[in-house]
Amino acid sequence: MRRCTLLFATLLLLFSQWAAADYRIGVSIARVDDNFMTYVRNGLDEAAKKENVQIQFEDAQGDVVRQLNQVQGFINQKVDAVIVLPVDTSATANITRAAVEAKTPLVYVNRHPDERTLPKGVVTVASNDIEAGQLQMRYLAEKLGGKGNLAIIMGDLAQNATHDRTEGVKQVLKDYPGIKIVEQQSAEWQRSKGMDLTSNWLLAGSRFDAIVANNDEMAIGAAMALQQAGKAKGEIAIVGIDGLPDGLAAIKRGMLVASVFQDPKAQASSAVQAALKMIKGEPVETDVWVPFQLIKPEQLAVFEQHYK
Repeated sequence: MRRCTLLFATLLLLFSQWAAADYRIGVSIARVDDNFMTYVRNGLDEAAKKENVQIQFEDAQGDVVRQLNQVQGFINQKVDAVIVLPVDTSATANITRAAVEAKTPLVYVNRHPDERTLPKGVVTVASNDIEAGQLQMRYLAEKLGGKGNLAIIMGDLAQNATHDRTEGVKQVLKDYPGIKIVEQQSAEWQRSKGMDLTSNWLLAGSRFDAIVANNDEMAIGAAMALQQAGKAKGEIAIVGIDGLPDGLAAIKRGMLVASVFQDPKAQASSAVQAALKMIKGEPVETDVWVPFQLIKPEQLAVFEQHYK
């Protein structure tokens, strides 16, 4: 009897929270245990509280089918809007179709679907990944004096962010014929895999003067591998992307020479704002771009403020 009473009280509390909110939004996150996605999630939670919006989070755990089922579950619950940080940017068509058929506003956040033209009622809030690659490679090219050997550590090959960031790097390299790519491989956004990959390159006798990584986690892993191999800090220049606290700390310790700031809080708040505009029938841009910013060592204090 006591257990039933407790269950009823819990359900009543949840119902009262839903009822008190102005709107309900369902959110499916590709991987809750991913470092950057944690900051996006926290940003969504913070933005929703400010707007008196109730958010229900689900973790897709890197599974495309699970994510589609989560979105369909939100639609069946008749939420006012859905926000998705996609598992696979090439596998969003079914999610888009389900939301459009149900006339449920849909916002993709952080990762832009591969379909560059999305139907009405669907918005993407992201950052231009080509720009990130360009920013990190321009800075690195200057550090190298326009010549040297370069290794590229790529993210998950299922993500267009990986390809676009790498493309941005290669666009800049067209202006620097003295810089040669000697290695290029995926470490799937993970620090441990970035470390293993770099160790393998070193063991194979590969020689490079700099590493450009599609995110800070892999960049930090590469730096750790270099340290283990007895390389001095900064001997091989490494640049990442994201500018989360771990990345900023790595710049401060001399492990990375720079990073590129991707603003999770701005992406999250813009996603909630876009969802609210669609719910209310207000005009909204189909693509909302949050700019990247280069983080040099002398600018660390400015970017550390984002996490205080």
